[in-house]
Amino acid sequence: MGASGENTVYELLAACKDDNYREFQSKLVPNIPADTILGVRTPEMRKIAKQVYGTVEAERFLATLPHSFYEENLVHFFLIAMIKDFVECAAAVNRFLPYVDCWPVCDQSSPKAFSKNHAKLLPLIREWIASEHVYTARFGMRMLMNEFLGEDFRPEFLSWVAEKQGEDYYLRMMVAWYFATALAKQYDAAIMYFEEHRLESWTHKKAIQKAIESYRVSEEHKAYLRTLR
Repeated sequence: MGASGENTVYELLAACKDDNYREFQSKLVPNIPADTILGVRTPEMRKIAKQVYGTVEAERFLATLPHSFYEENLVHFFLIAMIKDFVECAAAVNRFLPYVDCWPVCDQSSPKAFSKNHAKLLPLIREWIASEHVYTARFGMRMLMNEFLGEDFRPEFLSWVAEKQGEDYYLRMMVAWYFATALAKQYDAAIMYFEEHRLESWTHKKAIQKAIESYRVSEEHKAYLRTLR
């Protein structure tokens, strides 16, 4: 069991819950039932994940899906992110992604094993982006953004995201986020998508807005982007 003896992940979370924070959090994640939110702050959840990682309780918890509470899902992904073996980590991600039901769970976990295994990761990213499940596709795009806008970038990756179709707000927002980040990190390749209006209109405008708000985009580039709105 974990460092707290017989305590389960749920019990550790329940001991940290805050009703006022729960009310605040429920407004940030309106697409899941408020009664599935305990009201635990992210630093506490990360601390719990570190506390139980490598224990029998963690093994049991990772094997038990679906969970009942939002915070359990976050701890689940925090635990996955600590798995050092790439194959084991990727398998755990694939088991869990179908149960991801909101943007914070999708966005707050970045497995360390992925950064060291780009060649193995890339085919998985392609599969995730192609998924019909909104948060699986969003996670795939976020991994492409996090891991492949640097030295391992290839211009074709931009098309993987640009071609993703869907009306879901959180899916479209991820496309915009990806392209705003691409404008900061791979401007010469990304700017063509705006000059040629290859993105859907809402996404095009949102990506430009986010790029203009970013400190990572130069003032010169921001001025040009304003002309492309």
